[in-house]
Amino acid sequence: MEVNFRKINVDQYDEDVIQESELYEADPREPAEVLEEAKQRQVAVRGLLSKNDIAGALTTILDNAPYGPNVESAKEITLQTLLTILNSTKSTEISVIIKSLSMDTQDTLMKYIYKGMGMPGWGDVSGSVLLGWHEKLTEVAGVGCIVRTMTDRRIV
Repeated sequence: MEVNFRKINVDQYDEDVIQESELYEADPREPAEVLEEAKQRQVAVRGLLSKNDIAGALTTILDNAPYGPNVESAKEITLQTLLTILNSTKSTEISVIIKSLSMDTQDTLMKYIYKGMGMPGWGDVSGSVLLGWHEKLTEVAGVGCIVRTMTDRRIV
């Protein structure tokens, strides 16, 4: 009997192995509730964009962002709404808008920028938009924003 030792899951024999559920607290809301909230935020953001309130729209969409398992559709709606905001902002206004955001909101924005960059073909947004926002966000929030984003286990 040949056994390929490289395919054996050795973690099953270790009682101290860290599970994904132990790394962060799961979102306490139900998936249907998270999806409904994401749809409501999408409508609110459209209203704020019509009033040209970019900072308010960003704060609305980034506060209490969906994370964790079983909320993929809410994550998609939030990402698409955020990309709409990023696309509709003039490059000269980006720094002022980012400075008006809290540190936690800036970190969440960086997570979504990276998620947008990870999309095949970068989705509905051009690379220059995401890279421009990344550059301005790094100038304002510093490299610490990138480090906090990379080390946070809550994936948006």
